[in-house]
This record gives sequence, structure tokens and C-alpha cells, in this order.
Amino acid sequence: MELLKKYFELQKQIYEYFGYKEDWVVIPLDDATGYYWAIVGGEQGGVVRYSEQKESSLKVDGTYEDDIYTQRFLPKWVYRGKDFTMVCCDPHVDGNHFLRVFDNLKEVK
Repeated sequence: MELLKKYFELQKQIYEYFGYKEDWVVIPLDDATGYYWAIVGGEQGGVVRYSEQKESSLKVDGTYEDDIYTQRFLPKWVYRGKDFTMVCCDPHVDGNHFLRVFDNLKEVK
């Protein structure tokens, strides 16, 4: 199936962009490029907060917040590229985990 081949080729290109190597667990990609975002508490086990509104990105009210998913099989949990950052996220909902991709221009520091 050509469509499936294209899907896996695009996924491979995304992983290569971030230097991500899938290992042990398959974590789905999630497009979070429409959100303003910030890492709070550090990349080694903090949280990522994100919001549709820039001014609320660091506040608890009006934001989404995921723990940074830290597992021993991954060499790191935040993958920074030139234009985008991919964060391994644990939203604590139904056992799900995501590789959320954020736009670096929307990072609130």
C-alpha cells in the first residue's frame, strides 16, 4: 500500500529531524505546533505547559499540562531541533503518552 509506505517514510524523516530513535515502546506523534508552550521544572523530569493563549502559558489556569515522560529506554525526553521541539509527554489520561511537537517560535521563556 503506497499510502502506508509514505506514512512510514514521513515518520522516519520526522524522527531523523529530532534525532529520535524509537525503542521498546511506540509513542504516537501529536501536532502541538498551534500552542504556546513552556517547560517548567527542567527537561529532566519537569512538565510542559501549553495553551492557545500566549499570556497564560506559564500560569496553571487556562493551560494544559503534561509531565515529561521519562523512561529509561530513551536517552533523553526533550528533542530540540532548529525550528521545532518534540517532548515526550505523559498527560495521565488512560495510559496514553505522546511525542508532542511544538513550534520553537511559540516557546515562552
